[in-house]
Amino acid sequence: MSTKRITLAALFMALVIILSSSYLSVPVPGGHFYVNGILICLVGLLFPPTESVIVAGIGSFIGDFLFYPAPMFVTLVSHSLQVLAISLLVKQAYESLSKSRFFTALVLGAILNLIGYFLGRSFLYANLPTALMKLPFDTFAAVLSIVIVYFIYYHTRFVAMFKKAWEN
Repeated sequence: MSTKRITLAALFMALVIILSSSYLSVPVPGGHFYVNGILICLVGLLFPPTESVIVAGIGSFIGDFLFYPAPMFVTLVSHSLQVLAISLLVKQAYESLSKSRFFTALVLGAILNLIGYFLGRSFLYANLPTALMKLPFDTFAAVLSIVIVYFIYYHTRFVAMFKKAWEN
């Protein structure tokens, strides 16, 4: 892996950690509303599987460790499975990624993440009523992430610029 790739991965990991901060979240019943899902979805689309898990899975784990440690292991498993599924389905297709494969990957990743957090909240660091109360907010965050990532991926030059930086 080149120095440029390591630098890009470190930059994205730093952004995931920052966006996992409680300071950048909105309190909602049952927890907080985070926007780090946007970046986590982008990581799954842009990076190979191993790097995706390191950047988004471990990055969000570190973010939780630093800012809100109770769910950090649930976060590690949920976000790692989410980005792994996305990355394996899209295989760094970049501009040739069909919209159906894009949505399939992101929806599957969102479902894995929702299930992971629901189970973790229900049985490990909270309880079933809290998990049920938080589920609509987590679902809204997942849908919002998919919509914003769709716009970034298909309607900006971000992917082309990333591809150019990744391949050089």
